[in-house]
Amino acid sequence: MKKDEIKNLIKELVEKTTVKLNEISITEDGPKNTWIAVEVNEPHYFISHDGEGLHALNHIIHRIIESRVGPRSEEGSEPSGLGVIVDVNGFQKKHVDNIRAIAHMMSERARYFKSNIEVDPMSAFERRIIHEFLSDASDIKTESIGVGRDRRVVIKYVGAI
Repeated sequence: MKKDEIKNLIKELVEKTTVKLNEISITEDGPKNTWIAVEVNEPHYFISHDGEGLHALNHIIHRIIESRVGPRSEEGSEPSGLGVIVDVNGFQKKHVDNIRAIAHMMSERARYFKSNIEVDPMSAFERRIIHEFLSDASDIKTESIGVGRDRRVVIKYVGAI
């Protein structure tokens, strides 16, 4: 699915909620993620209750894209459903920055103590952020362990490679 089609889809879905849409912009965050920033007049409909409405909007967008494109796109072509992240008034960006800060802090702790560090249980989206953020580190390896709501990331110190 092309980025303009995704943008129009999001515009259509947000307008169906009767929330006035001010602006939509698309930015790239590495080769895997496409951020779609949405500015609205009444963001509380999406970001109250820890962003439950925004999570639902992202889920709907992912499912629609996957139904039209398939679960995975060719590398370097159009974005797949999971690579699209919808953000309302910067709420999601702040959350992702916070998760990356936690990942950085815990990776430094793993390096300092030269041991494995377990992060608190997180959603699949949050775990994915940590895995991507630490994927370029040569002395750190990440792995998800646990089941269901107890699933968490383990940051492992593997030494200089």
